[in-house]
Amino acid sequence: MADDLVIIGGGPAGLTAGMYASRARLRVRLLEKGVSGGQINETSIVENYPGVEPIAGADLAQRMEAQAVGFGLRIDRDGIVKVSKTEDGFLLVGESGQEFPCKALIVALGASPVKLGIPGEEDLTGRGVSYCAVCDGPFYRDQEVAVVGGGDSAVEEATYLTRFAERVHLIHRRDELRAVKEIQEKALAEPKIQIHWSYVPVEVIGKHGVEALRIRSVKDGSETDLPVYGVFFYVGLHPNLVDGLSEMVEADDRGFIITDSGMGSKTPGLFAAGDIRSKSLRQISTAVGDGAAAAYSAQNYLENL
Repeated sequence: MADDLVIIGGGPAGLTAGMYASRARLRVRLLEKGVSGGQINETSIVENYPGVEPIAGADLAQRMEAQAVGFGLRIDRDGIVKVSKTEDGFLLVGESGQEFPCKALIVALGASPVKLGIPGEEDLTGRGVSYCAVCDGPFYRDQEVAVVGGGDSAVEEATYLTRFAERVHLIHRRDELRAVKEIQEKALAEPKIQIHWSYVPVEVIGKHGVEALRIRSVKDGSETDLPVYGVFFYVGLHPNLVDGLSEMVEADDRGFIITDSGMGSKTPGLFAAGDIRSKSLRQISTAVGDGAAAAYSAQNYLENL
């Protein structure tokens, strides 16, 4: 028997959509191959979620999951490898080989930071290595941090970090920034920002937390260790897509799904929510809003079938 609604992805957007859909008495299933919560599990402390005292990211994820399950949400631990359109809705194929037919679909697979793969980056993620200044910047009051990148996001976040950090080292592999001029001008005028032109990071140093960032000149190969306590990587994000999905949606130039205000895609019955959407801000609060809107739109779609 086909479900009314299937949600792919168990981050804040997917769990919120599942809660709203379950409360609406839809027959709904959420598919998540890993631990519920998505990227918030990598955040040591969440302190900017409205109405919630500072809390470990993993603890917040567990609360979200428990609340959604309490309203009747069914969660299957299976990753999806393929999505296809059928006459009656959609058919999803899991990594286990199981098939999941449904009438409506919410894609909440999120996005992943592009990682450089340098030594120390993976081991120290969540312990000084971050991909979100808005999330983790306040933990570095009166300390030195580094930002890697030269585009809009990197330069904007470097400027944002000056609210907290004593000094922000901006590491860029070229001799000029790629960010738009207005953003560049703010950063160049900020005395707390020190730009290291024509350098690339080669290692994040530290045992229990970040202690330094080793950078290398692309011009002469010389290396320097910057004594920093936080390293923020902004070399890009990529959407977590699965086979068959791209053909059913419109996407921006980076592959993120374009939706209307109700989270609807170009394919009737297919909705997207959270970080996989094309949007300007990716936070827990925006993901939750997306999930609620997507569930409401899916409910209306199903009622009108």
